[in-house]
Amino acid sequence: MPSIRATSAAALLSAAALLSCSLTACTPVAQDGSQGGGGGTATTGPDEGRFWKQSLDWKDCPAPSLLQGGGEAPALLSDGTRWQCATLQAPLDWKKPSGESVGIELIRARSSGDAKDRIGSLLFNFGGPGGSGVTLLPALASDYEKLRSRYDLVSFDPRGVGNSRGVRCLDAGSGDEDRVDATPDDGADEIDALVAFHRETVAACEKNSGDVLPHVGTTETARDMDLMRHVLGDDKLHYFGISYGTSLGGVYAHLFPENVGRAVLDAVVDPTLDAMEKALGQAGGFQLAFEHFAAWCVERGCALGDDVAEIVETAVELEADLDDAPLTTSDGSELDGDAFLAAIVGALYKQDYWPALLVGLEAVANDNGDIMLDLAKALSQHRFDDASNRNDAFRAITCDDSSDRYTVADVEERMAEFVKTSPLFGPLLAWGLLACDGWPVPGEAEHPEVSAPGAPPILLVGNTGDPATPYEGAARMAERLGKGVGFELTYKGEGHGAYNSGNACVRNAVDAYLLDGKLPKSGAVCEAEPLPEGK
Repeated sequence: MPSIRATSAAALLSAAALLSCSLTACTPVAQDGSQGGGGGTATTGPDEGRFWKQSLDWKDCPAPSLLQGGGEAPALLSDGTRWQCATLQAPLDWKKPSGESVGIELIRARSSGDAKDRIGSLLFNFGGPGGSGVTLLPALASDYEKLRSRYDLVSFDPRGVGNSRGVRCLDAGSGDEDRVDATPDDGADEIDALVAFHRETVAACEKNSGDVLPHVGTTETARDMDLMRHVLGDDKLHYFGISYGTSLGGVYAHLFPENVGRAVLDAVVDPTLDAMEKALGQAGGFQLAFEHFAAWCVERGCALGDDVAEIVETAVELEADLDDAPLTTSDGSELDGDAFLAAIVGALYKQDYWPALLVGLEAVANDNGDIMLDLAKALSQHRFDDASNRNDAFRAITCDDSSDRYTVADVEERMAEFVKTSPLFGPLLAWGLLACDGWPVPGEAEHPEVSAPGAPPILLVGNTGDPATPYEGAARMAERLGKGVGFELTYKGEGHGAYNSGNACVRNAVDAYLLDGKLPKSGAVCEAEPLPEGK
């Protein structure tokens, strides 16, 4: 899962945000106050020139830091190619380039093809916001090996993420999140505890990272990307954005339309909605995905129910029971309602996980929480083993971008609508809207400006079963990018995103555009293969 993920407990608290603020950065204007829409090769004044004249010192990559998620140094690629890392210097505040700089951590794998066939660098953002591209690109590199025949594969930790002045709020593993319920339903005390947790987290963000908080928005990251393009030696930015990365790509296209090269946006964020509307849209997206899972379950004759409605009701009841009385697992841990939802959400990101989700749900119905807790840990940023700052970065970037600030009263006013849209996921998404209340940095606007007149075609891939970025967002992004810019490819499948689903039709279409500049036919549709029998 290369983009945003569901989280349990701590992550469900800062990132019901991750779901409710809907993956998207909301930055409609350039940091200089202009409306963008012009661009070409960026002009620089004397204060900015020092950044545009720099060269990168590429070295073998070390093991990821804790802020990046930890682990081993990236392994050699199959042909023996080494991963290289470097630090790009950019202005901390693009409006004041003579001031402090920020180091942006980059990673690359050089092209495997002949030099004469090389197009340039292909820059990736895998979503979040908050995910470390320095750790994700090596983990997912096998999916993009064909693209390496003509590109250097490049990714980065956006400002505020990982090693790029990573935002840090509460201490990782402090256990503070254990005292609150991400979906309070037992009266005012639980709501007060949730509000207090969010306020404590916001205060910790300001205390520990106050100097960088005003400068981690998507507009500044888009400007960083244009600096990367130049320093990497490319006239055009060739780009592959997934989930939140599609919003970042749209903002870049708006600011620098003449610098856009071959760009693909997969799992497209809807740029037209405010945070409340996005949360409702995601509630519907996850509900639809779970109903698709339930229909598959019924076809198999599973024990959860005789029809889709009964299976949905079973899941809602199990979550409520676990919220009141968690199941003790064989290792002495507990499966509570938050972890239960984290496991379901994580499994809906990819259809290959459905069989495991089925087994886990049936086990919970028989008072065994082991499998679902394992799923929560494996498929989410679980509080027990996630030392990265992705959740803190998610909050910081989202709240910098979005001007929406919601209170308990706002949530309660719309709760019935959320529950109607999704009895299983609606409350989580609604309560997550509190995450930016009291944020010390004014958000820029309700939604990003992505109009890009004069840009070349940008390929948008929309998945009809995508739970996290509902399919309708691709058409709305195409409309906002402008006539002749947004070009849609539809994938009739399940899970978050399309390229990494492994569907050959989608991959061939995307590869043909990135490698040869050939767009698919207008109205092109790719169909998913059914799960094999026995799964």
